[in-house]
Amino acid sequence: MDLDPLIGVLIDKGYKVSAAESCTGGMFGAMMTERAGSSAYFLGSAVTYSNEAKENILGVCKKTLDDLGAVSFKTAGEMALGSKRIYGSDYAVAITGIAGPGGATETKPVGLVYIAVTDGDNTVVRENKFKGDRAQIRRSSADKAAEMLFEMVSQ
Repeated sequence: MDLDPLIGVLIDKGYKVSAAESCTGGMFGAMMTERAGSSAYFLGSAVTYSNEAKENILGVCKKTLDDLGAVSFKTAGEMALGSKRIYGSDYAVAITGIAGPGGATETKPVGLVYIAVTDGDNTVVRENKFKGDRAQIRRSSADKAAEMLFEMVSQ
């Protein structure tokens, strides 16, 4: 994805962004920091791969993780709100899913990824079903998160 429009809006409006990542393992953060001067709009990304990290770092509710699992609509939303809180950002993105090739279940197939974007008052979470191998699913997830962030910051 071409990040120029997103970065332009973030800089023009003075917005700061943070992220919470699971299946992308920091890919969104890496994407956001490819350009020099990225500290003008990006504060950081917490790579919370384990349930313990989601709970202890981001404050995802243990009940959410126990009842719904790490790959769920509610977990993604809680991850985004946790990132916004710990970084003090204007907007936060969260990505949690199953990149494969293992880890799938009958109800949660490889490629199922929940992405959330929040400004603290409004949180948008979308279920995605990406195709491809692990690398393609991870890249598609990071790109979709950037698209969703652009939609929210452009309003």
